[in-house]
Amino acid sequence: MTHVAAPTPPMTGEALVERANAVREQVAKAFIGQPDVLDQILIALLVGGHVLIEGVPGLGKTLLVRALAQALALDYARVQFTPDLMPSDVSGHAMYDPKTETFNIRRGPVFTNLLLADEINRAPAKTQSALLEVMQEGQVTIEGRAFPLAPPFMALATQNPVEQEGTYPLPEAQLDRFLFKVLIGYPQLEDEKRMVDAITTGRSANDFDLSQVRQILAGTDIIAMQQGTAMVHVDPAVIDYAVRIAAASRKWPGITMGAGPRGSIALVRGARAQAVLQGRDFVMPDDVREIALPCLRHRILLAPELQIEGQTPDDALRALLAKVEAPRK
Repeated sequence: MTHVAAPTPPMTGEALVERANAVREQVAKAFIGQPDVLDQILIALLVGGHVLIEGVPGLGKTLLVRALAQALALDYARVQFTPDLMPSDVSGHAMYDPKTETFNIRRGPVFTNLLLADEINRAPAKTQSALLEVMQEGQVTIEGRAFPLAPPFMALATQNPVEQEGTYPLPEAQLDRFLFKVLIGYPQLEDEKRMVDAITTGRSANDFDLSQVRQILAGTDIIAMQQGTAMVHVDPAVIDYAVRIAAASRKWPGITMGAGPRGSIALVRGARAQAVLQGRDFVMPDDVREIALPCLRHRILLAPELQIEGQTPDDALRALLAKVEAPRK
């Protein structure tokens, strides 16, 4: 007789908020400062989304992902993207066994729970495309067979915005599958002092000691948290607000390509998790505004004249958000 595992009950209320705060507290032991960045990663985790992390070298992009993996009892894999990396190096491939005269499937590093795609824009588009199916459908097709991944699965990709030589910009289809594009800037002076002190005091290694980050959540806990987050109430007026923001980007002066329906969906999903981090079981318009920049900045394309003037997608989105009327209480 086949035994079917009982479904994991959703985690709601105070338990959901406490667990989310506990993860934040553990990761913050290694990733010092920039709480907004950490919150955006946690929001993506709570809704089962993927994150593109952008910042110049040495700002802790990889450290942030490693600390998150340390706090969660999940399988973790890291792939260094390079120009010669092949799609099969990521997804896996079939290998011929001469002894049995059969083909065996060798699963690639994508078969994990937390995948770090380091410097993703250093690989060409054909290699980047190896992540498209797994990010959207949670499965990998090898030799015509679909292999589903065990949940939860989260892809975190890093890229360097400064280096252009030897890099390949991510195509729009790839970018659209990321829930957020998170920008990591230089740390505040006090945060940098704490960082330097933590690394240099009594240690010869040039990295953080992640042993101080305790493992506090298992995979079933995360699935329960994601299910509980999906149950957070969203009023129809707030959904209308999120859709109007995405729709406004499609006809906003200076934006040549606006956000598609995935942008509207991402706004509502992200707003639910933002409400959880604020200790609420309902979404407010402020939650949508709070996550609008990381949610939409990679889904729009500025007109060349605005780029020449030095404007950024965030500048256009801030102007847009100031004009789109929010629902009133």
